[in-house]
Formats: sequence, C-alpha cells, structure tokens
Amino acid sequence: MNAETAFHTHRPRLMALAYRLLGSRSDAEDVVQDAWLRWSGADTAAIADPEAWLVTTTTRLGLDRLRAAKRERAHYVGPWLAEPLAITLEPDPAPGPAQLHALTDDVSVAFLTLLEQLGPEERAAFLLKEAFDHDYREIAELIGHSEPNCRQLVHRARQRLQAGRPRFNADASQHRQLLTRFMDASQRGDSEAIQALLHANALLVSDGGGVVTAAVRPLLGAERIGRLYWAIARRGAAHPAQLGYVNGEPAILRFEGDHLHSITTIEVVDGRIANLYSVLNPEKLPAVVTRSDAAASLY
Repeated sequence: MNAETAFHTHRPRLMALAYRLLGSRSDAEDVVQDAWLRWSGADTAAIADPEAWLVTTTTRLGLDRLRAAKRERAHYVGPWLAEPLAITLEPDPAPGPAQLHALTDDVSVAFLTLLEQLGPEERAAFLLKEAFDHDYREIAELIGHSEPNCRQLVHRARQRLQAGRPRFNADASQHRQLLTRFMDASQRGDSEAIQALLHANALLVSDGGGVVTAAVRPLLGAERIGRLYWAIARRGAAHPAQLGYVNGEPAILRFEGDHLHSITTIEVVDGRIANLYSVLNPEKLPAVVTRSDAAASLY
C-alpha cells in the first residue's frame, strides 16, 4: 500500500476524531489536511504502524487547534454551537463505513455542546477512550500525560457530561413526532401549542455568531420561547421549513429562497422538549442543501 492509499484508508477515522475534538467541520478538515502534509513529507516506508502515526499526529494537531479555538470562542458573539458535519433532506438509505462512523450519538449538536464544557486535554482523553476505544497507555502517549492523570481526566469528563445529559431520552419515533409538531406550531406562531410541547424550563440556544440576528443569550422558559415564535410569525418572518437530518439526527431545516437559513435540533426528556439548538450563522451553513436537492450532503 503506497503512502497516499494508506492515508485515504484511514482518513474517515481521522476526520471523525478531528470533528469530535473541534466541533467544526472546517477546522477538522484543516487538521486532517495538515496531517496529510506531514504524512506526505515523512519517510512512510519506515513507519511500522501508519494508523497509529496518523492518529497521533491528528490528535496533537487537533489539540493545538482546540486550544486556539477556545481562546477565539471566548470572543464569539452569543452562544457557540457546533458546525454541522452533514446536512441532508433524506436519511442515507445505505450508509457506508465512513458515514456509520461519523453519524453516531456523540456527534449530535446537543452532545457536542456538552463537550464544550471540557478543557482540551479532558476532551481529547474522553473521546479517545469512549469514542475510539484507546487504552490509557495509548492515550497517555497521544496527549503527553501520565496514565493515572489520563484516568482522572476521563473520570472527571464522564462526571461532568453525565450531569448535563438527559436521564430519560425519547425513542426515535417520539423524537421525530415532537419535532414535527414543534415545526408546525412554530411556523404558525402558535404560542400555546409550542408551550404544550416544551418543558416549563425548556432552553433555546441560538447561534448567529454576530452575523445574523439571533438571541445573544440562551432563552429560558416555555412561555418566552412560545412568545418568540409568535412574534416571528406575526412579523411574517418565519422561513419555510421542512424536516431533514443534521449529523444523522432529525432536524428542522429552514430556507431563505433556495438556500439554507438555519437548522434546529431538539433534546426530549419525559415526553417533552427540554432543549432546542438553532444554528443560524451562515458561516457554519454552507449553501449545499437546497430545497430542490434532496441528496445534498457535506461529505
């Protein structure tokens, strides 16, 4: 196997790792490209385990980028949400290995938002252990910490994430039904119907990045969220919407003309919507999904 073939064989794994580390498709692509440049300049014939070399390089490059991103996100306007990896209007009927690896529960917008609580080393150690099944010796070598310290990083990360995850999530059918009902009610601006679908202390997080109009702070409470969508509909500002998929989970896709305007995903607890996440920043939504392109994807 030549160097280029070896790299492309492992690229889906590298992209999956970089995306989970960074929560940004564009940053993950940059990291994987940098890994390719280092790989193409190395004496690959002398590398006994190409996959280990590439994972190590990608992890270290990703950590460097994540540390820089943490500093940049401190100055981001409003809440920061992950940049979607894949947006489609229809589910993939026969996903290949790369898609199956990429589109799992740990790339939902909600979970990637939780990961933002973690420091860079915590996040890397947790993902390497939980998502990629590395042992602690390997993790220690990858991130430059001792094995006991890596165990502590993963333990602490688990505790923090478990505290923030819903205890009782909906099944796929209930999730989709609630999302559909919320989409219909929000398009009508039916505040009472919206509130009936939400927990009393539901949270709406909107990411406009200072580029488009969006709430600069999370909106707490079913009544306030219902009033917001009522006001949007009353102004005639509701964008045409339909169900689609973001990172493999059902989502509301809203359009402005033929171009994607925003995406919204939800978390369901005990039969009601507990959290809503809306990405409106056009820099995170390349115009690759149109209302007439039912197979569009960011892959």
